[in-house]
Amino acid sequence: MNTPSNLLIKLSRRLFENLNEQERFVEALTNPQPFHPCILWGTEKPEIPPFQVEAPSPWQPNFIDRLSLGQKPGQHPLHEKGNFYCLDFSSVFAASTLLTISDHIDLVLDMCAAPGGKSIFAWKNFHPDLLISNEVIGKRLGMLISNFKRCHIKPSIIVNRDSSILAEIMASSSHLAIVDAPCTGQSLLAKGEKAPGCFHPTAINKSANRQKRIIANSAKIVAPQGYLAYMTCTYSPEENEQVSEWFLERFTQFQAVEINHLKEYQSHLTTIPCYRMFPQDRLGAGAFTVLFKNTDEGEVKEVNMNLLSGVWTNILEK
Repeated sequence: MNTPSNLLIKLSRRLFENLNEQERFVEALTNPQPFHPCILWGTEKPEIPPFQVEAPSPWQPNFIDRLSLGQKPGQHPLHEKGNFYCLDFSSVFAASTLLTISDHIDLVLDMCAAPGGKSIFAWKNFHPDLLISNEVIGKRLGMLISNFKRCHIKPSIIVNRDSSILAEIMASSSHLAIVDAPCTGQSLLAKGEKAPGCFHPTAINKSANRQKRIIANSAKIVAPQGYLAYMTCTYSPEENEQVSEWFLERFTQFQAVEINHLKEYQSHLTTIPCYRMFPQDRLGAGAFTVLFKNTDEGEVKEVNMNLLSGVWTNILEK
């Protein structure tokens, strides 16, 4: 067992008033235990499940299976064939806000897409006319392209540009923008991975400022009456609730949407309807999620595909 840092202990006290909950949170990060593997079926599920499956959560979509401990879905032949995608259950929790959207979604933009889990979730749930997945970090493009090809995600376009450029090219065009924001990655510790400096105030503030810039640019892309889904895999309020509050103060046309199936996960750190999963609850390593709706009226603008192609694309045809 690792000794908790002072910064981790301070964070636990900010997140929880209850001493027992503080201790459970710290324990989950310093003595990580395995979580149930999880898969997203891109194709129809086999009639006879190839894995041992846990009882689903009430809000869990039917194309998701949470598997028993010890299962290794990544080694199954159906994985190589692209029948399913492996992901953390926390990602399912974060993306589950999308399940409340009943409108037809023609165009989805995933602003920070690699390795592709949120994009594939949206593609499976909405069957959009086009999915545009952006990844600004060049070295992460390979895994995104590989996952899309393996899982046959089409029609889709993968782009590699800063959010400010896409805000100009795609203004008021997307029915749904997903921002799975780059963060300090504190939940990696709950998986037994390393995240050096993830609790340091300098790293947290730098990350929060970057998140504000990305979500502000993403807001410009959302069409009237469209949606913006913001989520992270970290715990610091500066990167979660405080970004959400900052966003609503500056983009007053947006409102946070109440997610009925996540009410029991409502963050106690704000009055905004946003939701948290913590690692001590043993469902997943942790996540924060909030869904905003653009209340503006007006016409949806079309994307100039010539300009988009000029950015950089890898198009997977229908």
